[in-house]
Formats: sequence, structure tokens, C-alpha cells
Amino acid sequence: MDTTQALILAVLQGLTEFLPISSSAHLVIPSLLLGWADQGLAFDVAVHVGTLLAVVFYYRRDLWKMTVGCINAVNGGRMNEDARLVWYLAVATVPVCVVGFLADDLIEMHARTLPLIATTTLVFGLLLGLADRRARAGSAPRSLSLAGAVLIGLAQALAPLPGVSRSGITITAGLLLGLDRANAARFAFLLSIPVIAGAGLLKVLQLAATGEPVDWQLLGGSALVSAVTAYACISLFLRLLERVGLMPFVYYRIALAAILYGLWLA
Repeated sequence: MDTTQALILAVLQGLTEFLPISSSAHLVIPSLLLGWADQGLAFDVAVHVGTLLAVVFYYRRDLWKMTVGCINAVNGGRMNEDARLVWYLAVATVPVCVVGFLADDLIEMHARTLPLIATTTLVFGLLLGLADRRARAGSAPRSLSLAGAVLIGLAQALAPLPGVSRSGITITAGLLLGLDRANAARFAFLLSIPVIAGAGLLKVLQLAATGEPVDWQLLGGSALVSAVTAYACISLFLRLLERVGLMPFVYYRIALAAILYGLWLA
């Protein structure tokens, strides 16, 4: 992998990891148009570390309050909102871990096809639009409950399918459950932390087992680029969310699906 390829893929990963537009749908396009080979496990680990650092740094104050809340609850204090949120995140993480453990190889072998990615990009984009219309309907937003966290976790279990978008499906589920846009996005991004960390750890173990040589300078630069890009993306997305809503991303996904279908037919 040369520097240009690594830079483009790191930027794409940082941009698309947290936007509801599917990173897998975007990463497949350069490989098809430019004939790039698979970037390899080491690069996957690097860009996952980058995006993980970005979201942890962005929510560092929230994470600190959640940590303090958990410590107080364990020491016999009252279970406050921050400690309860940790419990909700833990419960919501379980379904995608089960799916990833049982079906990861199957998805890698059979699900990374253009027609499937185009279809999931389109279908889950339209579902995101439906959820956004519900959020604009003006009904009073609800608070997240344990049952809601479980349902969001079950929705996230679909995220390993290419084209679904982990952030997209979790935000969609949150909106359909009655959360407002800001809280749906916040929970989705906090939920990404254990998922990205778990996926990164799994890839590290796989990388260690293969003994693949590592270009530390290239991978370090890729991790930094994906981290900076992802942080800027999270910040801008959350600022614009209430102002413009999610429909621009819905239209974008429809256009992207059309491009992917066109590539497949060509």
C-alpha cells in the first residue's frame, strides 16, 4: 500500500465511520475504480484506533462522569443517570458482539458484493428518512429506557452487513423509539466506543496470529489522519444535526446506491 492509497482510505474511514452513510459502501468504490488490493489487517487496526481515539476524546467529559457514576454506584451510592447510561451501553453492545462472533467469516466471504451493498445502502437510507420524518413530526421526545437500549442494540446487530452503517442504524432506531436527534446521535456515538474497541482488539489478535510485517510509520500516519478526520466529522455533524436534520444523508445514500448499482451493472 502506498502513501496516497493509505491517505485516501484513512480520510474515508474517518469521514464515514460516524456519518450515517456506511463506511463499507465508500471503501469499496476506490478498490473497484482503481483496482486497489485489500488494505490488510494492519491498516484496519490503525484506522480503527484512529476513529476510537477521536470519539473517546470528543466525549471525554461524558466518559469521565460515567466512570465516576459507576464508581459511586458500586460503592453503595445511588444509581444516577451517568451510571445508568453505562448499563444501557453494555446491554446494547451484546447483540452485535454475538452476531460478529457467529457470522463474521460468513459476512466477509459472502456479503461484500456490490448488489448487496447497494441494496442495504438504499433500504436503510430510506428507513433513516422515515425516522427523521418522525422526529420532525413534533411529538414530545422520550427518554432512553432499558428496553429502548435493548432494541437499539438489536438494531445495531445488523451493522456488520456492509452498507447498513452502524451509526445510521442506531440513530434510526433511537429516533423511531422517540428520542430526539441529539440524544439519538449521542447514544449512537457512545455506543460506538465498545464496538470499535472490540473490533480493533479482534483485528489485533488476528494480526498477531498472521505475523504480517508492519510499516509503523505509514500506519501511524493513517491512524492520525483517521482520528483528526473523525473528530472533525463528529463535531460538524452534531452541530448541523438539529439545523439541517438527516435528510441530506438520506438523499446522499440514494445517490450512492445508484452509483453502486451502476458500477455493478457496468
